[in-house]
Amino acid sequence: MRTAAATLTGEIAAGERECAVLARGLRKRYGETTALDGFDLAVPYGTVCGLLGPNGAGKSTAVRVLSTLLRPDGGRAEVGGFDVVTQARQVRYRIGLTGQNPAVDDVLTGRGNLEMFGRLYHLGPRAARRRAQELLEQFNLTDVADTPPRRYSGGMRRRLDLAVSFIMAPPVLFLDEPTTGLDPRHRLEVWNGVRDLVAQGTTVLLTTHYLDEVDQLADDISVIDRGRVIARGTPDELKSTLGGDQLDVVLDDPAELGRAAEALAVLAGAPPRVRPEASRLTVPVRERVTALTEALRVLEAAGIAVRDIGIRRPTLDEVFVRLTGHHPESGETDTPADTAVDPAAGAGDEDEREGGR
Repeated sequence: MRTAAATLTGEIAAGERECAVLARGLRKRYGETTALDGFDLAVPYGTVCGLLGPNGAGKSTAVRVLSTLLRPDGGRAEVGGFDVVTQARQVRYRIGLTGQNPAVDDVLTGRGNLEMFGRLYHLGPRAARRRAQELLEQFNLTDVADTPPRRYSGGMRRRLDLAVSFIMAPPVLFLDEPTTGLDPRHRLEVWNGVRDLVAQGTTVLLTTHYLDEVDQLADDISVIDRGRVIARGTPDELKSTLGGDQLDVVLDDPAELGRAAEALAVLAGAPPRVRPEASRLTVPVRERVTALTEALRVLEAAGIAVRDIGIRRPTLDEVFVRLTGHHPESGETDTPADTAVDPAAGAGDEDEREGGR
């Protein structure tokens, strides 16, 4: 597993220029609260990076700094090869951003929103209409295409907001909790849309509390806690930190957990993790088929009835808990509401807001 870079100098090495998103030693404070404390990140072009962390870890602050909405107090960051502070205008021309709250116009229709943003992205009238129709179909919004978003459900508004971000294929797309409030079918639609963009060359930085989402989409994951990256790796690399395969056994009688644990400890050479509330034992194993066969033999010889047994890999949820001490939660609270947008952001670039959404 790769760990966060130790340097906090803010210098970006020449070999890292092949990355679409780079951050070194980023710091950001809100009064007495430290949101970023030496945050490091490197996202190669054409990949999806998942940014995971508990509430208040600094995920949304990092996205706001990288998308030029906040000025960092220290460190350096580049997006698409441009500095997020001194070259903010160039960065904005190269990014798309979908925040946690939908930002569509409630007066225009859904179709009108998509056509308007298409024109803002310099599509001609015909091309904007065609792209709007494609996105209405992709996000299953054709039935409400001519209805104002104020009449949409929360999930519909979220899908429309995401569709706006997909109008063009920006070189870099920031997705901050993109599927919050969506049902499983519509989450799959968003996942497929992200895969299509990446296939076209877009680089995606994804923050989410849905660990299955990064497991499905991310080429690389950075785990952030207390404003800094504490671990980095592919989903498989992070899972491997908890060992290899695990044998899960659920017993008919929870009173037999003690005897079963003793029997399986001899088999595995390590004490099982016991969950009495679920009548479940989990033990690390090496040889999948052999371990399963031997466990059944040992438990049967001891007269212990098994309700269910199987081999599985460690989950990202378990990795997350091991690294942060928290279970994933919904919502994001690392930025105070009254400082969500820094008025000084991009001041080195005349605070112009063209480009990415």
